[in-house]
Amino acid sequence: MRIVVTGAYGFLGRLLVGSLLRTRAFGGAPITRLVLVDRVVDSGFATAHDPLVDVVQGELAETLGEVFTAPVDVVFHLAAAVSAECEADFDLGMSANVDTTRALLEAARAQSATGGPVPRVLFAGSLAVYGPDAALPLPPAVSESTVPLPQSSYGTQKLVCEQLLGDFTRRGFVDGRVARLMTVVVRPGHPNAAASGFLSSIIREPLAKLPAICPVDPGTRVALASPRRTIEGILRVAEAERGTEAGKVTGRLPVNLPALTVSVADMLDTLRKVGGASAVDLVTVAPDPAIEAIVGSWPSVLDSRRAAALGLRPDPSFLAVVRDYVSDHPDAVMR
Repeated sequence: MRIVVTGAYGFLGRLLVGSLLRTRAFGGAPITRLVLVDRVVDSGFATAHDPLVDVVQGELAETLGEVFTAPVDVVFHLAAAVSAECEADFDLGMSANVDTTRALLEAARAQSATGGPVPRVLFAGSLAVYGPDAALPLPPAVSESTVPLPQSSYGTQKLVCEQLLGDFTRRGFVDGRVARLMTVVVRPGHPNAAASGFLSSIIREPLAKLPAICPVDPGTRVALASPRRTIEGILRVAEAERGTEAGKVTGRLPVNLPALTVSVADMLDTLRKVGGASAVDLVTVAPDPAIEAIVGSWPSVLDSRRAAALGLRPDPSFLAVVRDYVSDHPDAVMR
């Protein structure tokens, strides 16, 4: 089985690659090649030197010939421009998200059209496809049947890609699945350009004795998932067989991965429990209307019955999420 991971050197990409290499299998079948695709690669990424791994460096749309030089069985499409940068640069978002995804799907279609296997494609979607509208407010809890009305260019681009994947699946060109992700917390390392990046920063930086800015009102409620639960969800949606029984993927509806709903104030209370009052004192609340508008448009409560049917559950508490981070990244926490 030859598996491709786009955005393989990003945060979630590295975690996914690590998980696949630990099991060395997908859906019970052995992995024969694992192709890591990214425009920037890191030679220090230890798993990149595994004998199962091939590395393809470059812009995805420009390297598809190399990616599909041999039959591809599964694609995890994680590569994307993120929310705030898409809002700042419309053309970048359209190119990196919509145009590149269509190019990938066309390459997969060409493979199946010439007698190759029909690739299974897992697309990393986003809860940013939802948003309130004057004519149709969000329900108390959103589900996959809630009408998506994105309030950002990023959310619109993700929705376009979902629909493309759905139609390629309907036509039999690919076997597409969408796992809609919420904000993943706590991310290690440095902040990225996502509007939600502060949700990691207000925990990560204070635990490292560094200052952080909170650009939204602490009463803001958000939907979160830990890195561990996110990778678990991505793999479960990708590996599940199709069917109508529990534990199988039904139809072409996306799967909203299960989320933990908390307020930013709840997060800061948890920070106090783990890092003490001195850690919370390092967080400065400085509202940014642009960030508030993006984050405030996202749903905070999900109806996760579709995910639950696949055996997926949200994190038990935000305290558990932070303790996982401290356990996984002890060098990033200053005692």
